[in-house]
Amino acid sequence: MMVTFRRSNHMTKTTDLQKIKLFLDERVACYNRQEFIETDPIQVPHQFTKKEDIEIAAFFTATLSWGQRTNIIRNAKRLIEMMDNAPHDFLYYAGDNDLSRIAQFVHRTFNGDDCLFFIHSLQNIYRNHGGMEHVFNEGFQQEEAIEGTLQAFRTRFLSIPHEPRVRKHIADVSANSSAKRLNMFLRWMVRHDENEVDFGLWKHIPTSALMLPLDVHTGNVARALGLLTRKQNDWKAVEEVTSILRTFDCTDPIKYDYALFGIEAFEGIPFITK
Repeated sequence: MMVTFRRSNHMTKTTDLQKIKLFLDERVACYNRQEFIETDPIQVPHQFTKKEDIEIAAFFTATLSWGQRTNIIRNAKRLIEMMDNAPHDFLYYAGDNDLSRIAQFVHRTFNGDDCLFFIHSLQNIYRNHGGMEHVFNEGFQQEEAIEGTLQAFRTRFLSIPHEPRVRKHIADVSANSSAKRLNMFLRWMVRHDENEVDFGLWKHIPTSALMLPLDVHTGNVARALGLLTRKQNDWKAVEEVTSILRTFDCTDPIKYDYALFGIEAFEGIPFITK
């Protein structure tokens, strides 16, 4: 199916939405498959089978997911190698020499001090608060929405002493952040289907509640299709586009992340202005 791309500042008609849904369904089928893993940062946690290893590797990989994907994948793999390719054991048993290696890590503005804080915070979460799944589940039970869940996680994550600079690496939805990396991490942990790209390890947050990991790629395509009118890639934009995706599939709206991202990243379809 061919769909004309256009930049739009107006609400898309229902008939257009039906065509767009069919088009995006085709693209979901194209990209939501095992081959996608080979070119995506999700390949890093896919190295593991232990639940906690997957969670921790996925969280660090998602945290590093800005910039070129080749650099993201390379640096995420390097960080996991610094953890002796056993991230859960590393949290529990790392000594001073092990941590000194981590202090040398750098990915863009995420430096060794930031990484060490993340390790200490995750140690606190796994030792004293039941692990990341429990913290996210607890937040969702209290808030019954992803926005509040992310804020509750951020509060817990920053509950140990820290330098102010580390706060910028954990999205603050109360400040209207799009929280792209945390929403992507949740997609990885919560979504599950027969293609097994996402892990679906967490069963108490419903897939229907997930929010789109909005970035420049998904934002560009969503606007070109008329699914998003807001110009900024912020939380209000996440709410706007996700609300439309829920009309396409109320039980699994974020499967369309594959389509919106893949169209621009892999197909290079030009945007046609009308």
